[in-house]
Amino acid sequence: MKLHLLDRTIQNHHSFNVSHNRYPHFLKIWHYHPELELVAVLKSSGTHFIGDNIERFNVGDVILIGENLPHMWLNDERYFYDDSKDVAEAVGVHFKKNFLGELFLKAPENKKIYELLNKADRGVKFVGVSKETIHDMSRLPELKPFERMMLFIEILNRLAHHKTMKVLSTAGFLNTFFKTNNKRLDKIYEFVYKNFKSAINSKDVAEFIGMNPSAFSRYFKRIHRKTFTTYLNEVRVGYSCKLLLEDSGNISAIAYESGFNNLSNFNRQFRMIMKLSPSEYIQIHT
Repeated sequence: MKLHLLDRTIQNHHSFNVSHNRYPHFLKIWHYHPELELVAVLKSSGTHFIGDNIERFNVGDVILIGENLPHMWLNDERYFYDDSKDVAEAVGVHFKKNFLGELFLKAPENKKIYELLNKADRGVKFVGVSKETIHDMSRLPELKPFERMMLFIEILNRLAHHKTMKVLSTAGFLNTFFKTNNKRLDKIYEFVYKNFKSAINSKDVAEFIGMNPSAFSRYFKRIHRKTFTTYLNEVRVGYSCKLLLEDSGNISAIAYESGFNNLSNFNRQFRMIMKLSPSEYIQIHT
């Protein structure tokens, strides 16, 4: 499936774009753009693809998609029937991370918003968003510029403090190096992304950053709430998803290219993380 760069350039004299889309079905294109995207689904259902995450979407879903994170909204089959009366409706906001300037994000009062926008790199779904917030999002296109900006900041603040969020894409999908303010974590990520295709383990990482292996395992689990082995498998599976989308011809070769030492382990880990087999993943994307 070809990946498309879509133009979501911010309009002149605006700091962000707001659109109220109402079509027979959403755009069936696997795409990305340098702007973040906040979406509230007002009508319709289907399957969304965000990085390597595949899930159902329904009315009331609110999702934040990060910069250059590939995604697609695929409506259910009935939306494509010639005589279909179903419609797909959503409000979308496209904006740059620094749309109000770097100083805005560095203000201590905006710490939660800053953290949320960084978390969006992998896509975030907000579970159980109030009807009030969805209604406020639907009002954005109707407001005057200043009122629109103030309400959008308020919405971001609400979402940043929302209790239930779900990170969607696995860490390894884009094979990117996620920068943090923690130099130790930066070194860990740097080592993993440079070496995940090889036979590495937690002892190797511990040695690289100068920590005792047991202390490293406790530290990593405290930060990520999962073991290093689980994280490493997520990175490898995420990278394999990228390869499967580019070339689905040889699953066995992709398994080894992604760092797995045998096909059965790859299939087991892939199903455990993605909730479907590599073959099923390919089938969904074609």
